[in-house]
Order: sequence, then C-alpha cells, then structure tokens
Amino acid sequence: MLLLALSLAACRREATPLPNDAYVWQRAWTPSLVRALGASDDIVSTWHVLGAEMDATGRWTDSAPDYAALAALRRPVVLVLRLDGRADRLEADAIRRRLHERLKAWRAAGVHVGSVEIDYDCATSRLHDYAALLGRLRATLDLPLAITALPTWLQSPDLDTLLAVPDSSILQVHAVLDPALGLFNPSRAAAWADDYARRTRRPWRVALPSYGTRVAWDDAGRIIAVESERPSLAPTPRDAELVAQPGILADFRARLQERPPAGLAGLVWFRLPTDQDQRAWSLATWRAVLTGQPLRPELALILAGTGSTRDLLLVNRGNSDAALPGTIRIAGDCAAADGINGYALERDSDGLYLRSLREGLLRPHLQRNIGWLRCNDAHPRLTFQP
Repeated sequence: MLLLALSLAACRREATPLPNDAYVWQRAWTPSLVRALGASDDIVSTWHVLGAEMDATGRWTDSAPDYAALAALRRPVVLVLRLDGRADRLEADAIRRRLHERLKAWRAAGVHVGSVEIDYDCATSRLHDYAALLGRLRATLDLPLAITALPTWLQSPDLDTLLAVPDSSILQVHAVLDPALGLFNPSRAAAWADDYARRTRRPWRVALPSYGTRVAWDDAGRIIAVESERPSLAPTPRDAELVAQPGILADFRARLQERPPAGLAGLVWFRLPTDQDQRAWSLATWRAVLTGQPLRPELALILAGTGSTRDLLLVNRGNSDAALPGTIRIAGDCAAADGINGYALERDSDGLYLRSLREGLLRPHLQRNIGWLRCNDAHPRLTFQP
C-alpha cells in the first residue's frame, strides 16, 4: 500500500502542464499587436499565424505580418492557410503553389516556420475530398502538417480517413451554432473532446476562445452574419453579442489539466488580444487564464455628479475582466432614469431597473457610463445581478 501511494504521488508530481498555443489572426499588424506578441511570448508555446486565406470564389489574400516581430520569437511559428468553408472546388495545385510561395517568403524574411496548418471549415460531406487534398499537400512538404477540425464532423465515417493524413489536429470547441447556445459551453465542449479523443490516433489540441462576437439572424432563425475583429454589422432587431467568459474558460482549462482526454497535446487560444481589440479579453485577463492565476473581477456602481440628476457608472476595481451584470435594480425615491451604452430602463412590480441589452466584459480599472438617475434620495440603493 505504501509503495502504491508513493507511486501515485510521483505520477501526480510528474504531470506535465498542457502547453498554451495561440492564434495570431489579425489581418492588420498594428504596433499594439506587435507589443502584445512580445509581451506574451514567454507564456505561449507556439504561435499559429495566419499566412494567407482563400475566399469562397478561390481568390487569395496574403497576410502582411511584421516579419521582424515573427523572426524575434523564441520558438518556431505555425504558418496557417485558411480556406473558406463555402468553397466547393479546391484546386490542389493552386493551393500547393500558394502554400509554398508563402513558405518561401517567410523563410526568406528570417521567420523560423516549424509546421504548416490548414484551416478549412467545410461541410461534413466534403471530408473525403478534403482528405485527398491533404494527401497531395502532405507529399510536397518538408514540415509537419496540422489541420483544424469541427465537432460537426464527429458523426462522419470519413473523419477517420481525414485524421490519418496530417501529423496532428486541432479541435475547435467554440462555434456559433445557435445564438441561444452561446459561443462556448463547457459541457458541450467536454463531450466533443471526449468523442474526438476516441476518433484520432495522433496528437491533437483543443482550440479555446478568448474573444466575443456579434451575431445577426433572420426571421427564420438562420445566422446571416458574424462580426468579430472588425465592426461590419449595422444594428438589427435580431442580433446578439456572444462573449467567452474568462471564469468559465479558466475552469475548463483547469479541468483539462487535471483530466486530459487521451492524446491531448495542448491548448490553442483564439486569439491573441491587444489593447485595441475590444472584442477580446484584456491582456492581463488572458495572461491570468493561461497561467492559472486567480481571477478577481470586482464590479461597483457609482453615482457621479451633483444635484438630483446624476450619471450611473459601472466600475471594475478588480484585476480581470468582469461580465456586465444583466440587471441593475434601483430602489429609492427616484422620479426618472434611463439607460445608455447597452442598458435600457424597464419597470416591473419591484420597481425600476436597468436591463443589459447584450453580453459584454468590462476590463479592469475601467468604467462605463450606463445611465442616469433623477432621485430625491441622496443615496438610492443600487444592486446588480448576473
């Protein structure tokens, strides 16, 4: 019994933490992005960097990264080619040429490319053709090949053939399948990961979100547009802001660390945040989640101004991003009020309250004006709920 206990204790001590990889998916390499890259290089094992993308018509757009910043990284990077999932025709020769052109250009610029990744979110019915494409690409490469994979592929018998081609794969467990389901659900993600572990015999990683996105849908409930890094959607009656909550992802990361599915080789975070990226976590929060540090958001409500009409400010005094409260109750002798910046005034049997119109995060040490109050009370009672 003593020998068994010592053996189990040794196994626990020798457990290797899952490495953190990260995507650099931004098209514009701003000074803010370069700073974020350098500031996070010590906690990221491998950077997966967008190199070129092909749209649904077969037209290519090359990224224009800061080659000096990439060359200065301490480890090799992954060159990623993104193929639009709506593209039905995949010209293998054209894709191969573009891949090798990008490899040649990056290497000539001094970038140490360690592997290649293909990102093709195709329909499940296309998996057989996709496997054939990968086989042709694999035969021409002198580097390891990886692919991204979708949970919707898990029901296809062609997935086994596909996963036998690349050296490794990355399962994406963040997706906009239905606005009501959110961007990330830990129970659903865990089930997908367990199923995927049973399907692949090669090393694999899981891609986790560190961002938010805005989704619009039509009268029939079909998603018609997704807005991520860049504002592109006009306000519509049917849209929602979906946010990956840091606390939920931190718990999920800890769960994977403690009980990793078979073959899991690491985590890949989408995407590297910057100070200018308002739909991604703050760098401080991102760093805390990746390193397993405690998250301590601390929201407070402040009435600013003098007289009976004052602004209502939401302040985050903590060390990490805080989820915007869903409801803010107003108790007191208040004659009028209104909400702004994502909050609307409503009334029920319990009185006045501000309701959040969309999900969001408030970064540490920042504040947001969410409305105003006109009250006879000097100190109306304000409470918030998730």
